Amino acid sequence: MTVKIQINKVAVVIGLLFMSFSVRSQEVGLQLYSLRNEFKNDVPGTFAKIAQWGISKLEDGNDGTQGYSMEAYKALLAKYNLQIVSASATFEELQNNPEKALERTLGYGAKYLVCFWIPHKGADFTFADAKKALSVFNTAGKLFKKAGVTLVYHPHGYEFGKRKRATLLDYMIKKAMHFDFEMDVYWFAAAGEDPVLWLRRYPKKFKLMHLKDCEKGVGVNYTGKSDVETNVVLGTGQIDIAAIVVEAKKLGIEYMFIEDESSKSLKQLPQSFAYLTQIMR
Repeated sequence: MTVKIQINKVAVVIGLLFMSFSVRSQEVGLQLYSLRNEFKNDVPGTFAKIAQWGISKLEDGNDGTQGYSMEAYKALLAKYNLQIVSASATFEELQNNPEKALERTLGYGAKYLVCFWIPHKGADFTFADAKKALSVFNTAGKLFKKAGVTLVYHPHGYEFGKRKRATLLDYMIKKAMHFDFEMDVYWFAAAGEDPVLWLRRYPKKFKLMHLKDCEKGVGVNYTGKSDVETNVVLGTGQIDIAAIVVEAKKLGIEYMFIEDESSKSLKQLPQSFAYLTQIMR
């Protein structure tokens, strides 16, 4: 009996935290890739879990409609009061069939579409790769703008290679005429960069954000790939999440998506949500 009472008390406390989080932090959402393993086994149950956490805004993780038709998937989202506000597309789709990517985004009623990766050889992201990406993103982004959709690119760290006195990412940001950027704080920090300084350097170019923390002691990495098990609860790792969130709120970044790629995400995500509740009061 004592055990049951204690469990119920914990459930009530967590529920109150999530209710508070939902009311105060509508700009915070979830990147669905965080629960990719759970979706493989139970899509409705996973959506129910997200709704239970008090989260309503979602970003697609390149998994599309999880095997459902678009209409059935949208009905499932509506059932749990969930909304995909940021759709996704591969670089190849943006290059070869941006109209299809736009149609999918509009089908969700999403305001943003994100591309997570630019193809390149190994860890060698070159100036030629950057120029090609600019051409693809500016062309697709111009099309999307006409439909009221903002295209954003999500850097992964390999873009911090130097070109003259700046980085290739500086070059891309300055040449981005019809698209913007989504900052993943994990990958900026992994490359030895300070996310806050980048937000201040380009205050109008980062429209979305991924909040993800890294365990202490992990070294610099420019490859865009890492051990996902280094993802930890927000505020417990080596990234100054609190300072980043403060700056993002100042700039009015519309959505900050929590992302946890580790096998512990189901356990860690509620703790990350609770942490954000505290720092965003």
